[in-house]
Amino acid sequence: MADTKKVDILIAGQGASSFSAALYSARYQMSTLIASEQFGGETAIGGDIENYPGFPSIDGYDLMLKMKEQVDLLEVPIHHSNIVAVEKSGEGFITTLQDGTKVESLSVILAIGRERRKLNLLNEEDLMGKGVSYCSTCDAPLYRNKKVIVVGGGSAAVEGAILLGKYATEVWLVYRKSTFTRPEPMLVTQLNQAENIHQVMDTEIAELLENDFGLIGAKLSKEYEGSDQIDIDGIFIEIGADPRNEIAKAMGVEINPDTDEVHVNRDMNTNIPGLYAAGDLTDGSGNLKQTVTAAAQGAIAALSAYEHASEIKANRAEAAVTVGD
Repeated sequence: MADTKKVDILIAGQGASSFSAALYSARYQMSTLIASEQFGGETAIGGDIENYPGFPSIDGYDLMLKMKEQVDLLEVPIHHSNIVAVEKSGEGFITTLQDGTKVESLSVILAIGRERRKLNLLNEEDLMGKGVSYCSTCDAPLYRNKKVIVVGGGSAAVEGAILLGKYATEVWLVYRKSTFTRPEPMLVTQLNQAENIHQVMDTEIAELLENDFGLIGAKLSKEYEGSDQIDIDGIFIEIGADPRNEIAKAMGVEINPDTDEVHVNRDMNTNIPGLYAAGDLTDGSGNLKQTVTAAAQGAIAALSAYEHASEIKANRAEAAVTVGD
């Protein structure tokens, strides 16, 4: 028989939004359970972070460890299994985990982030945080006076190349098509004016080159200026990311038609009472997907989940008194 757990608030995920939600939920004296297999989310694999308040520079994995340690002090349990389904059950929810465990809760916070699209090259995952990045906004300052490639042809890639051009000595923007994919016109103007950004079109990354310390270069699918290899210190893969919205969609949660993200209001409410979402899964912070915005959303979601669960518990207590009378 599958194990069944009962809590006030279930939090799905182990990233910044999840740990922030757990911190606040526990301080609200709510019985809380975190359910997720993978520790740390995007932050944990992001390498050095220089834009999280309070830390001039900190490794993303270490930052997530600090968040987890704070949650551990409040004795919030972590069940190391991903959620596979959430169903409405009376006033609350029944969540099924991958290992068969069932969790009954009054509120659920989905904080399962998004999946970065990858180039699917042989050593790409091994080089994450060692020269491979998926976030120009996060890591651009780390590449001051270095050489980098940005891969992609949308607004995020063009904007990333422009930002990196302010730090790196040389930037190659590599795109597999002959024209960019509808970036903002102003960005294209800035791109064309940047003297240290080279536009390499109709070209793909064929191989990532490394030594014992990390990334050292990239091979191209065809020659550029007489060579199919570029020596670089970093590569930024900006080809998009997909919100992990399958569970939300199965529940009938409203999805933002423009971004495919879970739509939330300012309190992190979805259209299903008692179900909240936070972090990169949502449209709650626009295009700014950062550790700090994810943590903020987690705190807001925890307050909303607390208020919902508290109302149910108060109504049950009142009903019990009425029956007793």
